[in-house]
Amino acid sequence: MPSVLETRAEDELFRLPLSEFTAARNALAAKLKKDGDSAESDRIKALSKPPVSAWVVNQLYWKHHSAFERLLTAGEHFRNAQAAQLSGKSADLRGPLEERREALGELTKRATQVLTEAGHTPSPDMMRRIMTTLEAVATYGNGAGAPPPGRLTADVDPPGFEALAALVPTGTDHRPTGKVHSAPRVIPFNQPKPRRGARTAGDEREDARRAEQERRDRQVEARKALRDAERALAEARRAAERARTDMKAAAARAKAAEKAKAALEARVEKLTADAEAARQAARQVASRAEEAAQAVDDAERALASAREQLRALET
Repeated sequence: MPSVLETRAEDELFRLPLSEFTAARNALAAKLKKDGDSAESDRIKALSKPPVSAWVVNQLYWKHHSAFERLLTAGEHFRNAQAAQLSGKSADLRGPLEERREALGELTKRATQVLTEAGHTPSPDMMRRIMTTLEAVATYGNGAGAPPPGRLTADVDPPGFEALAALVPTGTDHRPTGKVHSAPRVIPFNQPKPRRGARTAGDEREDARRAEQERRDRQVEARKALRDAERALAEARRAAERARTDMKAAAARAKAAEKAKAALEARVEKLTADAEAARQAARQVASRAEEAAQAVDDAERALASAREQLRALET
């Protein structure tokens, strides 16, 4: 049996982005083998990389656990209601069906977000596969042999008729606990015992009415789930279109900024050249001014000397 640390390490595999799964799985298998646990290493190595749809359901379990638990609880409520009906008691199936529909609707919206954030398109086929897996997980619940939520390596199909019968709980304690239950007793769906006396035509009509009502309830649930998926898809497409528009606007602003930057750089380069030319011209003017000042000094000295000579001749 895997240790707690190994279990946590395996959980981390299914939390990772899908592109990192294979490398992380192989690294964990290699570590286990190095530690001397060849059997567990082989088991980890054999784990398949989930398809995108199953990966999304895993992310819903890990990242939106409260919403996922509400779906599992709704599935348990529905199984309890079915068990009550099969035992001849009056039970309301509409309430659990509505509860499950709401839980599915919430998880569908979150699935669209997970897909979009991971760069995947929430196409109708992708959303159908995700919803089918979510419904199947809710139907199986947490019982023995149920697909492990958060560790799915493939899409999950709803259980068949016989398997569904085995999932119906027994006894009178139908409290949803979210824990793993002991193996349930198989109740033969096609052979419910009448409460008293032989079955009558009225009983058969009542069974047919109930079956028809359940079928209609499932149709209503499926239509609502489809509408939720369509709304989620439309919302995702609008968000993608807004993102494309924002991206184009950002690209245009970046292009304009680059153009302005180039213009400023050219202007700065020209101003730098002009400033250097001005400095050179200033140095030349300063040199000429210095020469002119020296010439003035020389002329003043020559004038003073001439005056001295003239005064000497006149005396």
